Amino acid sequence: MLYLVRHAKAGDRAAWKGDDRLRPLSKEGRRQADSLARLLARLTTGELVSSPYERCLQTVQPLSSVLRQPVREDERLGEAMGFEGALALLAELPDGSVLCSHGDVIPDTMAALQRRGCTIVGEPNWRKGSVWVLQRDGEGEVVEATAWPPPEP
Repeated sequence: MLYLVRHAKAGDRAAWKGDDRLRPLSKEGRRQADSLARLLARLTTGELVSSPYERCLQTVQPLSSVLRQPVREDERLGEAMGFEGALALLAELPDGSVLCSHGDVIPDTMAALQRRGCTIVGEPNWRKGSVWVLQRDGEGEVVEATAWPPPEP
């Protein structure tokens, strides 16, 4: 299984005055990130890969600390990067890996997986801090996906 995480709650985009790539998590988002670390620590056996945007890195940092494992930044998970790079990463990474991306990339990636035959079980969840659990078959194709709601901050 792979775990595709939408970054936790970040500060208000409209109120942020700097480079949006540097916009951090809010206090609520930091609490979500801590909760995600507790949830995913027992499931993560692969790599940690994140969009290079600060809010994504901060979302997986608590998990990285718990596991004492580095986070690899990958531009393919960045905002407005489309789904092709995310699909490539899903094919490359070992089971048990966690990927963190954005609210535009994840729905596009899930739609692409669905077009390729992936079954979505239950209702989709696109909220910040949600986790898509992706089940692969023996050939590495994502065949089933379930969305977990975001943890309570």
